Amino acid sequence: MTAPDISVVICVYTEDRWEDILAAVASVRAQSHPALETLLVVDHNAALLDRLAHEYKEPAAEGPVRVLANAGPRGLSAGRNTGVAASRGEVIAFLDDDAVAERDWLRRFAEGYADPRVLAVGGRTEPVWASGRRPAWFPEEFDWVVGCTYRGLPPGRVRVRNVLGGNASFRRSAFAAAGGFATGIGRDGDRRPLGCEETELCIRLTRARPDAVLLIDDRAVIHHRVPEARERFAYFRTRAYAEGLSKALVARSVGAAKGLESERRYTTRVLPAGIARGLRDALLARPGGAGRACAIVAGVLTAAGGYVVGSVRARRGGARFAVPPVEVGG
Repeated sequence: MTAPDISVVICVYTEDRWEDILAAVASVRAQSHPALETLLVVDHNAALLDRLAHEYKEPAAEGPVRVLANAGPRGLSAGRNTGVAASRGEVIAFLDDDAVAERDWLRRFAEGYADPRVLAVGGRTEPVWASGRRPAWFPEEFDWVVGCTYRGLPPGRVRVRNVLGGNASFRRSAFAAAGGFATGIGRDGDRRPLGCEETELCIRLTRARPDAVLLIDDRAVIHHRVPEARERFAYFRTRAYAEGLSKALVARSVGAAKGLESERRYTTRVLPAGIARGLRDALLARPGGAGRACAIVAGVLTAAGGYVVGSVRARRGGARFAVPPVEVGG
């Protein structure tokens, strides 16, 4: 079977990440499985749009880069939908604007699509800490807080409920079947760090296509920069609360049974094991053990609080989102 053509979408919103954006594009251009194209979708920032259009105005042997404006409301979901609609590849991959992909990233994605039932393939995201190393108190079970693969996900190439949005790919036909990313769930620039838009899409996709297979291949690796501000407990707590709000919206969309299916295993098996490891390390006088155990407990309670608040808002009609159709002609 011929390997699919892959378009790569990178959503960007601020000039503060200029060097990160250039590094992300360079990593796509260096892939062993060349991208058909790279699309930079700029989220309502005219200055950044003009600057990127000038930077990539000349064609390059490493592959074309197309710069376009987010055609929908402000936010990551609408930016991704804009990229999907403008892309030409059989597969659309998504890369965070502050991440770089390893050379075989797209090749591993392409291998996953050898099975025609596979409609999505995700990868492994490794943190690059601004301080040079993981904070001693920061539990690996909560690496999702900084957009990275967390302890508890199964290793290898495995079937999953959902892929993680900053390192993911979908067949074009997935969007024809399920529609686009829901607006009103995910991130909106520097506002509250919401998420879960890819979770909601994946659940909606498997409902529309019960035969669909979604995979994570931990050999499809990207390295995601974690700025200093996100190494602090204040951000940890804020992100955990926002995740609870987002999970409430997902549960409203697809039902709590499916929307919280993976989270039940995570909270009943993965997190208790993490607390036990932290307490054991504390007893052995290893750095950060007690801090990690306490952070896990705090993270669970904060996320649960966000979920309760989000559920109340959803029932009162104060939290809304929309699932737009996406043009997928290619």
